[in-house]
Amino acid sequence: MAAGRLTERDPAVDYRRDRRRLVERLRERGVGDSAVLDAFKSVRRHAFIPYALRGRAYEDVPLPIGRGQTISSPTIHALSLEYAEVRPGHRVLEVGTGAGFQTALLAVLGAEVYSIERIASLCEAAARALDRLGVEANLVHGDGSRGWPEYAPFQAIIVGAVAPRPPEALLSQLEEGGHLIVPVGTRRQELRRYTRRGDDFARETITGVRFVPLIEGEPSGGDRERIPVRTGSSRSTTRGRRVRGGDRERRP
Repeated sequence: MAAGRLTERDPAVDYRRDRRRLVERLRERGVGDSAVLDAFKSVRRHAFIPYALRGRAYEDVPLPIGRGQTISSPTIHALSLEYAEVRPGHRVLEVGTGAGFQTALLAVLGAEVYSIERIASLCEAAARALDRLGVEANLVHGDGSRGWPEYAPFQAIIVGAVAPRPPEALLSQLEEGGHLIVPVGTRRQELRRYTRRGDDFARETITGVRFVPLIEGEPSGGDRERIPVRTGSSRSTTRGRRVRGGDRERRP
């Protein structure tokens, strides 16, 4: 997809200015990957924020998105993407779609995105937001701790919830040299990068964080068989749909 599609009909001049300011803040905080910074210039974070909070969309803070969940701060997303070393054509697994903002960033970076969300209503809302912006990604409602073995191995896996230790299923789905970005800990949490070296995994600490817990097991009331939601065809129904569309969002 072309990154320009995410902004070509955006009349919100102030939001564009806010995006540029956010990128400068990310640069000041040590984010140096030009592709990641360019992605933040392109993707409209306000399109993934509840309307009442859109005035805060470009603050470098986490914001609530419903169901007790938050969208991470831009700095955490930027660090995760930078340390994941995402390149065009990489197959990337995202555990915790949330609002879909990081999903869009990954798509702009040129990744083939597979994203899992255990809360059905968030999965559906993210699919709608991504469709409005013309983003192509594969979304599914299910247990992210198990990964998505049908499409493994992945060059990168990014997890949006904390676990006491990196899930073995996710480590096993990494390609040689691939990176797992995951918050680890209990009271004290760290965002870490695990890099696969054969049967071993090199560990690095990125920064201190605070995330909601990664919950294992299929969602209650959810489908045992995970059915992909692909944003990007012209049919739009419910879970399991394939949807494609251009940038149809009208609200700034």
